[in-house]
Amino acid sequence: MSGRWKLGIIGGSGLYAIDALENPEWRRVDTPWGAPSDELLFGSIGDVELVFLPRHGRGHRISPSELNFRANVDALKRSGCTDLVAISSIGSLREELPPGHFVVVDQFIDRTVARESSFFGTGMVAHVSMAEPVCPRLSAFAAEAVHAAGGTVAKGATYLAMEGPQFSSRAESLLYRHWGADVIGMTAMPEAKLAREAELPYALIGMVTDYDCWREEAAFVEVHEVIKQMGANGAIARKAVEALVAALPAERTPSPLDTVLDYALITAPEARDPAVLAKLDAVAGRVLG
Repeated sequence: MSGRWKLGIIGGSGLYAIDALENPEWRRVDTPWGAPSDELLFGSIGDVELVFLPRHGRGHRISPSELNFRANVDALKRSGCTDLVAISSIGSLREELPPGHFVVVDQFIDRTVARESSFFGTGMVAHVSMAEPVCPRLSAFAAEAVHAAGGTVAKGATYLAMEGPQFSSRAESLLYRHWGADVIGMTAMPEAKLAREAELPYALIGMVTDYDCWREEAAFVEVHEVIKQMGANGAIARKAVEALVAALPAERTPSPLDTVLDYALITAPEARDPAVLAKLDAVAGRVLG
C-alpha cells in the first residue's frame, strides 16, 4: 500500500537546523530508552512532513560515545517517520575525496566498542541482516539532491565507524585504507543498525571535512580546520534537504526494509519477556502486536 513520506533528518556536525522548514515546532519526545539528544523539530517543506533531530544536541554538547542512539532512533520512529536521512561530517581516506566533497555511503565497517547497538536482547532476541545496510532508493534520492544543491557528490563508499572522540593515529588511518574503507566518522554506527531494527530505510550523506591523517606529507587533523569546512558543507547540506524533499514522488511506495522484522524475531512467543516487549512498542510494535 502506498502512503505519505515523513522524513526523519538526523543532523550531525555542521547541520544543526533546516532553514526551509515551515511551521517549525520543537517538541519533547520521551522514549523507553531514555532521552534523545534534544527535542525534535517538527515541520514541513511543501507537502512533506519532516522531523529533525540534532544528533549532538543544539550547541553540539554530546560526545559521539555518549550519544543515546537507541533513544534517538526510537524517538524518530515514535514520531511517525517512514525513512531516515543522516547527515554527518566525515574524514576522507581517499585522495579523490577531498574536503568539501560529499559522499553517499553504501557500506560500513563498525569499530565502535562502547555503545548499545541493538534494541533487542535477553527476553526478545532478533537478528536483522546488515548485508546491504542502506536503502538504495533513499540513497539515490540523496545523491541527486546533493548534486542539485550544487555539491560534488560520490555515490557509494565504505564508512569506517570509529569510537572516538579522539581522531585516528596514522597507523590506524593507514590500516583502514588497507581494509578498503573510503571515509571515516564516529556516529554512523550503531545508528544504521538501529534504523534497520526499527524498520526505517536509512541513507547517509557524508560531508568531507579533512583527509584524516594518512597523508604523511600533510598536517594532521585539527578541530579548527574541521569547523571551518563544516560551515561550507552545512550550507550545501541544508539546500540538499530541500532538493531531496522536492524530488520525492508524491506517494511513497512500500520498501522491503519496511518489514525486515518479519524474518528477524527468533525468541518463541511463550519465552518473550513482557517488560522487554513494552520497550519495543514503537520499534517493533508492528510485529509484536
